[in-house]
Amino acid sequence: MAKIKIEKKKLMWPWILLAVGAIAVLIYFLAFHDYNEKMNEVPKTSELIGTTEADLISVKENNSTVAAYVNFVETGKNKMSLDHAYTNEALLKLTEATNAMAGEVGYEIRADLEKVKEYAEMITKDPFDTIHADNIRKADDILTNVLQNIQMAKYPGLTNEVAELKNASESIKPEVYTLDQKDEVKTFFSKAADLLKKMN
Repeated sequence: MAKIKIEKKKLMWPWILLAVGAIAVLIYFLAFHDYNEKMNEVPKTSELIGTTEADLISVKENNSTVAAYVNFVETGKNKMSLDHAYTNEALLKLTEATNAMAGEVGYEIRADLEKVKEYAEMITKDPFDTIHADNIRKADDILTNVLQNIQMAKYPGLTNEVAELKNASESIKPEVYTLDQKDEVKTFFSKAADLLKKMN
């Protein structure tokens, strides 16, 4: 008598369990991975302050260097003299305040500010030199450009203030003696203080 080979039926349930487990892991990964990403996501500045993404006007920096410049300008409006000490100090304080504000918003400006310091030093060397206004204007133009770049990057709502600062800088005539245009120089420092106060 011939033997009949009987094959055992292969079990399917381990394969079914494996497939169900893989599907469960996949569903878990998709559902909770997306949830974890949302939980770990850092909110944008705009979500924190309710403004456009780059506009930091409502964020109060309270930088003491900026406040010191603003205070200097507001309390010393009548101090311009032949030695240009006031103008020199105002330029240096504005340079420091601009640098401090740039640091607050992560904007690199060190090379520009070194040039401003050179111009500020030049105006104190010889009180009778006739190019002080030229050096003041060059320094003011650099500072205006830096502040405008900071404004465009981080404070788009301060466009008018930058325009006023630019006009104030352009009103300083390089060929006119500085003491003959005291008001224009003081106006520039005042407009810079107004802008920085709003940024700060």
